[in-house]
Amino acid sequence: MSQSTLPAWRDDAVLPLASRPLGILTALLDTPAQALGDTPVGNRKIVRVQGGHLIGPRIRATILPGGGDWALTRADGVLTLDVRLTLQTDDDALILMTYTGQRHAPPAVAAQLARGEQVSPDAMYFRVAPAFETADPRYQWLNRLLAIGVGERLVTGPRYHIHEVL
Repeated sequence: MSQSTLPAWRDDAVLPLASRPLGILTALLDTPAQALGDTPVGNRKIVRVQGGHLIGPRIRATILPGGGDWALTRADGVLTLDVRLTLQTDDDALILMTYTGQRHAPPAVAAQLARGEQVSPDAMYFRVAPAFETADPRYQWLNRLLAIGVGERLVTGPRYHIHEVL
């Protein structure tokens, strides 16, 4: 198909994306990170997660110790996340939460992040795509949803504003 036979773009042809708040995840990180350095795929560090919580209208959970982030900074400066956490709800359900994501920022903001300073979500691109896995019947609705989160960086670690995609 040649370019001239493609239909014209129309904004009104795209279905809108609806979401609703799932919760706010606040993670407390162990410092210092395990810095592996420049590997063949980028600069790798492993950050242990020592705690935190996920609070939302349908879920209240604590992050159990033992999770981590296998973070990679690519050659183009983008930080990619590979996170695995165990959540324990206030009614004792266990939920595996995993997410991938990306964070990038202008050089001055990237320097603030490298120093562990708090950074506003407006100053950077910080997005995650969480997924959930549980056997508990009360929370199996989590197994069937897609979620997207907007991140910000606090001094103690990341905070994500997570939305369920409807």
